Amino acid sequence: MNAASSPQQPPVSTLLALQSLLYILAVALFLMAFTVQPFRIPSESMEPTLLVGDFLLVNKEAVAPGAGGILPASGISRRDIIVFHDPVDPKLHLVKRVVGMPGDRLHLHDNKVYINGSPLAESYAVYRPSAPDAFRDNFPRMQNADPSVDAQWWIRMRGLLDHGDLIVPADNYFVMGDNRNDSEDSRYWGFVPRELIVGKPLLVYFSLRETNDEDADDDAPKPAPAVKTNRNPFAFARWGRTFQVVR
Repeated sequence: MNAASSPQQPPVSTLLALQSLLYILAVALFLMAFTVQPFRIPSESMEPTLLVGDFLLVNKEAVAPGAGGILPASGISRRDIIVFHDPVDPKLHLVKRVVGMPGDRLHLHDNKVYINGSPLAESYAVYRPSAPDAFRDNFPRMQNADPSVDAQWWIRMRGLLDHGDLIVPADNYFVMGDNRNDSEDSRYWGFVPRELIVGKPLLVYFSLRETNDEDADDDAPKPAPAVKTNRNPFAFARWGRTFQVVR
């Protein structure tokens, strides 16, 4: 004769697994809210440092006031890469490199940035061949403005010039893309106020390969494709960039 069966309880191992999962989710949500934030690179403006399809983890505590966070707060320095709200459309996020610090006198001449009268060493900057652009290449310039220059910035910039230099105001930063001839940055829409800065990228945690990484322009005529029998099923990602530290 069998004893009366009691209600079946989940195994202890299952309960522990659920508790662990909830703990991991809680930690992840905390980190997402206060410490790190994922971000995807949408354009070529930071190439070759950051590629279209790179997914970044951004350290929000790096630029947070005060100390005592999980990750070290390092503040903002020249040459730092930062993620920030677009000053023109704050709903959007942008990523650029800090070139001008508060109080700097800045100008560009013939693909060279000058800070307080001295050329800035920039091993990361690239100048790919493109049509000459007097405003882009010799900045600040009050003639021949590019049509994409923000009108409010154009007006404000006139009051910040001194003997050909642009003066960076307090609590503002002048930022540029590393891909200098294919970047809409502070030259076109102005400074980044301190309060719009979200954080600094830590690393690339994944990189999704764009179609044109391997294929030619889709609009160009192509020969009939050969049958691919050994196509790599993992070619959709740039695996070599995984966990690459951003500098």
